[in-house]
Amino acid sequence: MKYLIVGLGNVGEEYEGTRHNIGFEILDSFSKKYKSDFIVDKHAEISTLNLKGKKVNLIKPSNYVNNSGKAVNYWCQKIGIKKENLLVIVDDIALPFGKIRLKKTGSDGGHNGLKSIDIHLNDRNYCRLRFGIDNNFRKGQQSKYVLSKFSKEEDKELEFFIIDACEAIESFILQGSEATMNAYN
Repeated sequence: MKYLIVGLGNVGEEYEGTRHNIGFEILDSFSKKYKSDFIVDKHAEISTLNLKGKKVNLIKPSNYVNNSGKAVNYWCQKIGIKKENLLVIVDDIALPFGKIRLKKTGSDGGHNGLKSIDIHLNDRNYCRLRFGIDNNFRKGQQSKYVLSKFSKEEDKELEFFIIDACEAIESFILQGSEATMNAYN
């Protein structure tokens, strides 16, 4: 069984530690746990590991969040991933900070990264792990907010929430989407 786990984020130092890059942070933590390093490859940084006999490919697209679909489509085809074995990790302003929610399908919810993936895959039937970043911004300030860094108070808890997200990824791979939704939603 092969899996593709995609963490959305923007490449570049100026985006490190921002809310929009939580997908990158979660994958960095997951790969570190399994002592797997990322290498630069076509359209993404990729890391490959084995988890109880399952081949897991982690990618951090290098096309920026709004054009992530190009990398996701490329790697799905190159590796030969079934849609039920694809998981996309994304920030979500509709969820409270640190709350995670796994969905098997759905709309892009206004998230440009998911919109790009939907277009490039010509499909919305793939799992997404939404990580809550809250919505503490004024009207018209959403872009500025998602590209801002977490507050000092949030930073204190962030590591624990990232661990939860990594455990949800493990559950998705080892137990499937239904069991993971029951345990983590």
